[in-house]
Amino acid sequence: MTPEILAALDRAKQEKRPVVLATQLPSGEQRLLPDPEAPADLNDAAARALQRDESGTVKLGGIDFFLHAYNPPLRLIVVGAVHIAQALVPFAAPCGFSVTVVDPRRSFASDERFPDVEISTAWPDEALDEFVPDSRTAVVTLTHDPKLDDPALDRALKSQAFYIGALGSRRTHAARLQRLRDLGHQDNVLSRIRGPVGLNIEAVTAPEIALSIIAEIVAVRRNAPLARDRAGRNLQGA
Repeated sequence: MTPEILAALDRAKQEKRPVVLATQLPSGEQRLLPDPEAPADLNDAAARALQRDESGTVKLGGIDFFLHAYNPPLRLIVVGAVHIAQALVPFAAPCGFSVTVVDPRRSFASDERFPDVEISTAWPDEALDEFVPDSRTAVVTLTHDPKLDDPALDRALKSQAFYIGALGSRRTHAARLQRLRDLGHQDNVLSRIRGPVGLNIEAVTAPEIALSIIAEIVAVRRNAPLARDRAGRNLQGA
């Protein structure tokens, strides 16, 4: 690896920018992808490697390349240390997410309720300013309290978070969207919020709702086909 490529790889890691190190075989020639000067099929193969979090060898135009995917860590920021959050955390960790629970209410955000989980008792907008959600970050708000959820959603919409979800009924969500419009967010931006949050599996209990949320996060991350039913809830497509 040349000093130039090593420096570029280090910069990408510091910036939490996903890249692929492509090594041509057997010559050993290397380049970082995506690269506008690289062949389109090589950039496409790199994008698939990042999407799948998989490194391996591909043959393109009769040439073998080893693609080493360097992805930033997956993160889940949960706003609201509520019962659903307690059920969601155990689902998220085995799926590869580093979880942070944000809630300024110290009686909720306690080590007893969330053992071995990173907890922030900062106000949600301050917490998201600190964490800087990137393209590998999911943000979910669960408090039902506009004083907590709205600032978090405001910051999430200004970030590169790949998933933004908000708990609440359709009526609650409609009112939430209007408040966010009043903060200056346009409808095309607001469409990033998945509300009511989670795939429509007719969930009722906290664990079922948590399951629907992590399922939707994984579906969005994996670019699984999603559809909308008449109620506006998300459904995983066939």
